[in-house]
Amino acid sequence: MTRALETTSHDTSTETTAAARTDENIDRPDRVFSYRELARLDEALTMSSRETGLFFNLYVGDLGKRTRSRAEELHATSKADPSDSVLIAVSPGQRVVEVVTGASAARRLPDRACALAVLSMTSSFAAGDLVGGLVNGLRQLSDQAGRPPVRRHH
Repeated sequence: MTRALETTSHDTSTETTAAARTDENIDRPDRVFSYRELARLDEALTMSSRETGLFFNLYVGDLGKRTRSRAEELHATSKADPSDSVLIAVSPGQRVVEVVTGASAARRLPDRACALAVLSMTSSFAAGDLVGGLVNGLRQLSDQAGRPPVRRHH
């Protein structure tokens, strides 16, 4: 089971360094995620990829009119091998979640498992928890995919 590690942050800013803090977006309304949220997402992505051998990617933003096509384009342009990749694309403004799996990843993540992860994510999104929904979706998908298959040399 994937578990995200959470630690308590210790604020060490002073009057001189407080303006340089990057973990809060109070003065940056254009920033979608705070530093802590990005760290939490990075941890979930790293753990999911490490535990499964698949390459998990997240995209949060507008997907245009043809959401599935755009998500498939993003998946195809991933730096990792698309066959072993999984993209979770979320467009909050459009209220759309697309999960795109490569051929190899699809054998370990059937449509039903992806649909359950999307259902879990959208429940969190409806409650206003975008990051929590993404983290839980990654956990569910990585739990379903399991460990990478062992390749035996004959």
